[in-house]
Amino acid sequence: MVSLSPAKLVINPSPIFISNPTPQNPFFFFFPICSPNSPFFKSKFSSSISCLPKATNVTTSSSTHQEEEEELQVLSAVRSKHNDIVIVDTPNSRMLLLDSTHNVHSILNKGLQKWTGSYWDEFASLPAIVPKGPIAIYGLGGGTAAHLMLDLWPSLQLEGWEIDDILIDKARDYFGLSDLEKHTQGGGILDVRVGDVLSPSENVSGKYAGIVIDLFSEGKVLAELQEVETWLKLNDRLLPDGRFIVNCGGIGRESDETGHQKSMDDAWIQNSTIQTLMEAFPEKVSWKRMPERNGENFLALTGPLPDLTIWSSSVPGPLSENVKQWKLCESSS
Repeated sequence: MVSLSPAKLVINPSPIFISNPTPQNPFFFFFPICSPNSPFFKSKFSSSISCLPKATNVTTSSSTHQEEEEELQVLSAVRSKHNDIVIVDTPNSRMLLLDSTHNVHSILNKGLQKWTGSYWDEFASLPAIVPKGPIAIYGLGGGTAAHLMLDLWPSLQLEGWEIDDILIDKARDYFGLSDLEKHTQGGGILDVRVGDVLSPSENVSGKYAGIVIDLFSEGKVLAELQEVETWLKLNDRLLPDGRFIVNCGGIGRESDETGHQKSMDDAWIQNSTIQTLMEAFPEKVSWKRMPERNGENFLALTGPLPDLTIWSSSVPGPLSENVKQWKLCESSS
């Protein structure tokens, strides 16, 4: 999950929004880019949306807009028991927006490019530092991370969990999820599971080599993940030397009780989920933060800090440099 706001867009630095809800159309959506240079657009919700690809005030004349318009299309907008689900198509990608915040939970690039430039890419570095065995994704969404992980690690056995069966149906229709449910040439596959992954009935010991955790509701990390007991129970599901890699969202608080601004080295203290992880696994949590242009999400990794040189040489593409940014959680106080 990445957050959108009128001030910035975290997948790409181009905030786009829809406003002016009506009784027939009671949604207020924030949409991501339709081109890298698009600053924003404003329109009523419809099946076809115009995007301004240049820095243009939304009050510019309609004739100017027509010259600069690039069309987006809302492919599906439904409400399930768990989510408001909106799927948006752009010339270069397709995006999944969820719940009342309409944050972006998945993106699928068109063509052969699977890199997103956001936190989903970071999840694909996990197989290089965990023992051999299945890897779970808690919070599968549209399958963005699963697409890249199976592309880079074609023998990987993935188990993807999602609580919303309607969302999974939409992901199969619009995000190619069903393709991942077939064996790759390397024997890898995604096994999709629908249900509450935090249910005690799923507490099976030693099942996974690693778990990717991307669990959000209404734009916030699930409340259960702010409890130490939850993490200790989830840890039992890991094989020896297994790890979690976690999307911890954004800042929980800007400063400590004294109002002192934290240094860059202990900026993780601003994030409540990482604080909880540190309570559960003292001295065995590492962190990094995505750049502003890519969302500023905090990420956490459990277990000893890997040898970054070896890790870097074990992963392809941009991950080779990205993994060098991980740091052990340490407080300067």
